[in-house]
Amino acid sequence: MPTAKVTLGNEDFTASATIRNHKVILDEPEASGGKDKGPTAMEMVCAALAACTVTTVKMYLNHKKWATEGVIAEVVQSKDEAGRNIFKRSIQVLGTFDAEQKNRMLAIANKCPVHKALEAGNTIETTLT
Repeated sequence: MPTAKVTLGNEDFTASATIRNHKVILDEPEASGGKDKGPTAMEMVCAALAACTVTTVKMYLNHKKWATEGVIAEVVQSKDEAGRNIFKRSIQVLGTFDAEQKNRMLAIANKCPVHKALEAGNTIETTLT
């Protein structure tokens, strides 16, 4: 089960995330009062969607034995007039593929777990101790 623990000490707004055996620093840009020592939380959400996308597509390519030199995804987050998040994702699969293969890869990309979680809406249960 994916788990992340984030600690914020006395330094505004530099936080340290522990994810399995990995440490990641998150921060806010200087313009927002941070020290810009790492990505923001929303940038990490964009990175999670992009990483899940490239991994899911690459697993599919491996399964189909379709040759590729790599998969690239870029995600840009914005908001609509109602304040809801919009994630614009562009995917590039390096190699030669026909229209049917590209359509299938797009369908597979839309099944990545992070895409599905963001698209479905979620329940957040919170306790404060």
